[in-house]
Amino acid sequence: MKVVIQRVSSASVIIEGVKVASISKGLLILLGIVDEDAQEDINWLSNKIVNLRVVGDENGVMNASIKDMDGDIIVVSQFTLHASTKKGNRPSYIKAAKPDIAVPLYNNFISTLESDLGKAIKTGKFGADMKVDLINDGPVTIIIDSKNKV
Repeated sequence: MKVVIQRVSSASVIIEGVKVASISKGLLILLGIVDEDAQEDINWLSNKIVNLRVVGDENGVMNASIKDMDGDIIVVSQFTLHASTKKGNRPSYIKAAKPDIAVPLYNNFISTLESDLGKAIKTGKFGADMKVDLINDGPVTIIIDSKNKV
């Protein structure tokens, strides 16, 4: 499981011209899932995300977490995070999990993140063509892969 985490001043998701989710200060998380991902990956990533110290404290130093600041999160599924560009110029997405595997893991990720954060998570819609609008704050962008824990 791979995530791209962006600290944002604001973010929203638009599907077919309709804004389906929006937050002010918080995190936008792009989530990529592969067949080998399991609840263990979800648990580890969720804990890492809610406790990641990427928010400025009273001195402006990144010492606080999204949980500390009671910030919001939007999660957007993005199979292209697992693109392989080793051969040719057309990316291959063969590593990305198909919907029958990815959708339950996506839903479990959201539920686990909500539980760990202690509040509802905003989302896009799995498999939809989405327009993601954001103002990256910092900029702060972090990539985490659950397969690279050590």
